[in-house]
Amino acid sequence: MMLARHHHQGAIKIREIAYEEDLPEKFLELILLELKNARMVESVRGAKGGYQLRREPSDIRISEIMRLIDGPLAPFGDAEQLRVLIDRDLPHRALYQLFLDVRDAAAKILENTTLADLIAAPASPKGKRSAKKKEKASVLPMVAGGHKGE
Repeated sequence: MMLARHHHQGAIKIREIAYEEDLPEKFLELILLELKNARMVESVRGAKGGYQLRREPSDIRISEIMRLIDGPLAPFGDAEQLRVLIDRDLPHRALYQLFLDVRDAAAKILENTTLADLIAAPASPKGKRSAKKKEKASVLPMVAGGHKGE
């Protein structure tokens, strides 16, 4: 995200990206290497070196990044595997069809979302490693039947 936010501003050092995005440097190095091999980012050597996007943020789809880093877009396996299971496992056909539908819906959203879309979306106020990150999410009271506590 930081590379997209600072596109056209030159290369950014891994240490700065890791700090801003709150990621371990070694973990980030592995991701950047994969992105570099896929020609999404490029490294710049020297005192002002670091990493920068090779393409416009509007040309990089989130699905492309996720497939590169994580493999299939959904935790249910790829679409072809699910289609085979739908055909072969009749007792669980409806379940596998549901998984395929969820996978297809997720894929459609990710295919139609770019880095530019994410950086254009309104963000919460953010300082470097803000205290909000460390707050625990509150749990809303459960509402059953339209009324609290029923």
